Amino acid sequence: MRRFWKEVTVGPGHAVLLDGRAMKTPARKPLSLPTAPLAEAVALEWRAAGEQVDADAMPVTRLATTVVDLMPERRDDALSEAAGYARTDLLCYHAAGPADLRARQFREWQPWLDWSDRHLAAPLVVTHDLDPIPQPAASLEALEAVLRRLDDWRLVATHGATKLTGSLVLGLAMEAGALDAAKAFDLSLLDELYEIERWGLEEEQARRQAVLRRDLDAVERFFAALR
Repeated sequence: MRRFWKEVTVGPGHAVLLDGRAMKTPARKPLSLPTAPLAEAVALEWRAAGEQVDADAMPVTRLATTVVDLMPERRDDALSEAAGYARTDLLCYHAAGPADLRARQFREWQPWLDWSDRHLAAPLVVTHDLDPIPQPAASLEALEAVLRRLDDWRLVATHGATKLTGSLVLGLAMEAGALDAAKAFDLSLLDELYEIERWGLEEEQARRQAVLRRDLDAVERFFAALR
């Protein structure tokens, strides 16, 4: 898509306006945001667009339009998918070796499992095997209950953070404001970053990591704008 607008503003009802006309979502619904800061975050992406519009460079907009177009009809799907990550949460699967990687995983991941226990009443079990292990039913129920209490905007962003990191615990920590995007990036790629220290960074890895950083930063901005 070519850029067809000159001015991006925020109008009544926290609507984003392109040359004074309300933006529409991919489903052709008016894009009205719940807070002025979130409307401004979306507007900022559209102001920054070049002559050839790159939708991938608008991750905050993508999250917002997902809510408007898919919620509440797909709410149960989003909730179920996010909750499912607790059964195989990244933080629960530690390496059998080498010893320094195991030590790093424990040092970096265990505080967030402790956070889940303290703040969400959801202790999770750690394994050093690749095979999935069952998690306490009460913990899975507690985590799902936390998700159910989120409104549609926070649920979509938490779902996004969870998919990006491979961890519901990290997704909920970002939603709570306890974890920022930079730390979430390091935690979610701990094993890969360990290997890069030993063998170096490949070009494809660098591209993939840049996308992950961008999308996690967008989730952080999205949550902050909702607050």
